[in-house]
Amino acid sequence: MQETDVYDPAFVKSVFDRCSEKYIAFSYVASLGFTERWRRQCVAKLDKTTSPSPIAYDLMAGTGEVWPHLLKKYPDLGSITAIDLSSGMHRRAIERLHTHRAHRIDFIEDDVLASDLPDSGADFVVSTFGLKTFNREQHAKLAKLLARVLKSGGSFSLIEASDPKGWFLRPLYNFHLHTVLPLIERFFLKGAQDFAMIGTYTANFGNAAAFADMLRAEGLEVRFQKHFFGCATSVSGHKPDPVHSILRRNGHPVERRAASGRCLP
Repeated sequence: MQETDVYDPAFVKSVFDRCSEKYIAFSYVASLGFTERWRRQCVAKLDKTTSPSPIAYDLMAGTGEVWPHLLKKYPDLGSITAIDLSSGMHRRAIERLHTHRAHRIDFIEDDVLASDLPDSGADFVVSTFGLKTFNREQHAKLAKLLARVLKSGGSFSLIEASDPKGWFLRPLYNFHLHTVLPLIERFFLKGAQDFAMIGTYTANFGNAAAFADMLRAEGLEVRFQKHFFGCATSVSGHKPDPVHSILRRNGHPVERRAASGRCLP
């Protein structure tokens, strides 16, 4: 019997289409409420911008719970292009959270790695809890895509639930992930073990350190950070502006960005 490829886009789509109706509640319970905090922290890592109507890409957008944080930080945001395999997740996003702002959100139902997003089209790229659904080879493709679609000087921030190796409470974390959550699904959500797949993806993912290296290999400036003892990890940074690089090499003063996004002399 041929083993199922859990990273095949068709398989991933089927899992999240079936999860979509209860995903928001399950995600909150599974993380003990930390997912919402981590989304806010993810958006906070994006740089400020002088663009009058910036464009954001949300990759593996899911139920769009990061969008209110984006729109709060950037009131003049021109639009959010949301890409996700699962039409069920997007439908749930609009119905549950975003009916009144749907005109500002362009949804593309597609495998992001096969999409034809234009070069240098995004001022920001964000992704919350989508990295785990890719294997190492797919992560390398995603790093190339992210570098390609960002404008020069554009920033990115991605966060993912991770394996907190080295934390003394890791056994408790694993018990929660692999025992408690499947029981919640079995007795309260009556899922076809679809939510248990989220735990499998998380365990296989490990953390975002390897993906950070892939982004650096594509010429991006990257920060890697652990959140809550490594239960989540993030990568953030920006695409260097070649004009600034040339000025710097020629000895001209240019603005440099602090980690907060403010410009320093």
